[in-house]
Amino acid sequence: MSAPPIHDIFVIGGGINGCGIARDAVGRGFSVFLAEMNDLASGTSSGSTKLIHGGLRYLEFYEFRLVREALMEREILWKNAPHIIWPMRFVLPYARGLRPAWLIRLGLFLYDHIGGRKLLPATKTLDMAKDPAGKPLKPLFRKAFEYSDGWVNDARLVALNARDAADRGATIRTRTKVIGARREGELWTVRLENTQTGDTEEVKARLLVNAAGPWVDHVLSATVGLNEVHNVRLVQGSHIVIGKKFDDPRAYFFQNKDGRIIFAIPYEEEFTLIGTTDQDYAGDPHDVKISDAEIDYLCAAASEYFSQPVKRSDIVWTYSAVRPLYDDGASKAQEATRDYVLKTDGGDGTAPIINTFGGKITTYRRLSESMLEKIEGFLGKRGKPWTANASLPG
Repeated sequence: MSAPPIHDIFVIGGGINGCGIARDAVGRGFSVFLAEMNDLASGTSSGSTKLIHGGLRYLEFYEFRLVREALMEREILWKNAPHIIWPMRFVLPYARGLRPAWLIRLGLFLYDHIGGRKLLPATKTLDMAKDPAGKPLKPLFRKAFEYSDGWVNDARLVALNARDAADRGATIRTRTKVIGARREGELWTVRLENTQTGDTEEVKARLLVNAAGPWVDHVLSATVGLNEVHNVRLVQGSHIVIGKKFDDPRAYFFQNKDGRIIFAIPYEEEFTLIGTTDQDYAGDPHDVKISDAEIDYLCAAASEYFSQPVKRSDIVWTYSAVRPLYDDGASKAQEATRDYVLKTDGGDGTAPIINTFGGKITTYRRLSESMLEKIEGFLGKRGKPWTANASLPG
């Protein structure tokens, strides 16, 4: 009986980062095994605001590297997946007493010019008394700025990365929980449990990638056995979906008096998606759900702009997710960095692990390339970076 194969890379987590890393790695010639305890995109990756965007508000926190990278990725992702990603124009009404017009113009100028924009149309100023975008809003909003970003079917983006990884030879195992991982010299022995049957098995790999999203610290402490683990700040983001609030194909970017922002986005033809919130979360990410306070907040924030208020009775459904942001010590949840951080442990005779903290859906491909640089530092170089010019299936 032949010995079971030793995989180059074992990936924990079937969200956008885990599936993106698996796809990039197998495409370069590494053997890859990915395990997801639930279904693909069942956590944070399907609970986003469905945007491929640079992150206009991150400029306020001087996240220039992140914004530039995300802006550059918009057109790359659009080119490679036009069936699930497409451009969207956003209308940002000018509100007296909040951010001054000059600051908004400066931010949008940077947004237009630091990311290598080629195909997306540039920013322009709107007269809301004449433009159709002003129709559903209160008449006090006389001026707005219109800029470009993109929309994405987030869960399908994850599934297509996994599909392509599997087509290229990766093993993708859903409903498979990692219940233990131990180092045996230069190898990892990973113990798996089928969450439907209870069956267990062991898989060996040269390198472990922890891309477990909100569970990344739990994997390190409960599964790998490390103590005093605290790398991520869990932040809850919730959305409400109401019946179609406006006919215009453009989305809205609304500033709030507390300095936060929300979007109101045309959604699935018959609905409007409103979100998101930002609040620290201390529970099990499996149990996250919108709070009454979040519902009140989103209804009130949107009602500051729409001529017809958004009421609780308008809500068709809601969804929430927990974002695993790298804990950079920010005082407020909305100020915590959205950038990603990759940390390594091991090597020199000890089986290595690379942990993924933070990140956003727009930059998943670049995060994967950064991860492969670190993987190659342990396992040696294989193929070249390739995903920038490779279409996703579908």
